[in-house]
Amino acid sequence: MSIAAHRIEDVYRRRHQAFGNAVACLTGNRDSAVDVVQEAFARALARREQFRGDGSLEAWIWRIAIRTALEQSGRPADLPFEELADPGFADPQRDPELAAAVRKLPPRRRLIVFLRYVGDLSYTDIAHVCGVSEGTIAATLTQARAVLADELGRDQTSQTSTGRNVR
Repeated sequence: MSIAAHRIEDVYRRRHQAFGNAVACLTGNRDSAVDVVQEAFARALARREQFRGDGSLEAWIWRIAIRTALEQSGRPADLPFEELADPGFADPQRDPELAAAVRKLPPRRRLIVFLRYVGDLSYTDIAHVCGVSEGTIAATLTQARAVLADELGRDQTSQTSTGRNVR
């Protein structure tokens, strides 16, 4: 299944900020993140014939962006996603308790939390990026939120799945 370049360009226009924020967490550098995102989208355009259509186009581009970030940072691009090092999305200067709690999460949970709350991906897209079911993503996020709430001494029942208070 071939996709048109305009669909990739549309994803870039709509979501380049989220890609940049997420990649900056992986690379630790905002300037290199801009380069990585541009390279990832260039690769997606060049390889658009490889998109099989069994998931969303955006999820496919996320996989390319994460692998490109790994390559640029000197880590093997075929590193399983759940073995990524700490993406650093919880700022220890701004919220040291949250950063410490996030670092305690197992790598797979940390990645899924990262993709959901930094990348702003849907459960479906996260499932495609990670190669697991949506049910696994939902369960993993529920478990991660419970662990984080417990770690931070917060009442998780007062929050929705998006983290917003419902009282």
